[in-house]
Amino acid sequence: MARIFITGSTDGLGLATANSLIDKGHEVITHSRNEHRLSAVQHLVDKGAKAVIGDLSAFEEQCAVADQVNQLGQVDAIIHNAGIVSGKDVISVNVVAPYTLTALITKPSKLIYLSSSMHFGGSATLTNDDWLINTNDYSDSKLFVTTLANAISKRWNDVACFSVDPGWVPTKMGGKDAPDDLVEGYQTQEWLATANEMATPRSGTYWHNRQQLVPHRASLDVRFQDQLMEELVKVTGIRFPSR
Repeated sequence: MARIFITGSTDGLGLATANSLIDKGHEVITHSRNEHRLSAVQHLVDKGAKAVIGDLSAFEEQCAVADQVNQLGQVDAIIHNAGIVSGKDVISVNVVAPYTLTALITKPSKLIYLSSSMHFGGSATLTNDDWLINTNDYSDSKLFVTTLANAISKRWNDVACFSVDPGWVPTKMGGKDAPDDLVEGYQTQEWLATANEMATPRSGTYWHNRQQLVPHRASLDVRFQDQLMEELVKVTGIRFPSR
């Protein structure tokens, strides 16, 4: 049985993933934005799940979440599920938080980052010094986090690292009329997080409904990966661990 931390697990895909993992006997660490949202996972806590709290739009709280997870002990996998679709905090939540948490939480054996088919419409540019402030495009954020996953797979060869497109599923973010299946939307990241070593796919790959796909070519560009990582170092002040 695996021990798995899931960001943004009080509703939508994150909550569905946590519910499924708990029901299958895995140990789960849930995450809520604030104490008020914690009530949404009380049924999981009653089943033995742990809970951490922090608003991932704020850098200080990203660091606090990482510290809370570390205090609970090492995890086997992290599913970076938390995300928002619009507003001034899109990059902070969708890109900076996954970087900060990855850099500060004790290294697990698996890392899964939620991407989107919309990443294909993202712009592979970080030339503006104010990109963190001026970029609020969801597609850009998903291109960046897909690139982040690939960059980390190059830096940590002892970690299996993946990006996943869960589809357009009926959640608060996707809307009740979204055409894709919610269960299929979380099964891939659940499978990647819990597969045994022999069954784990190659690191640095992009998935949808348990099928490996080819991501945006910019996400595979080592120069763009390096540029993004350096920009994230500047933004956070955290140098990514080399080992």
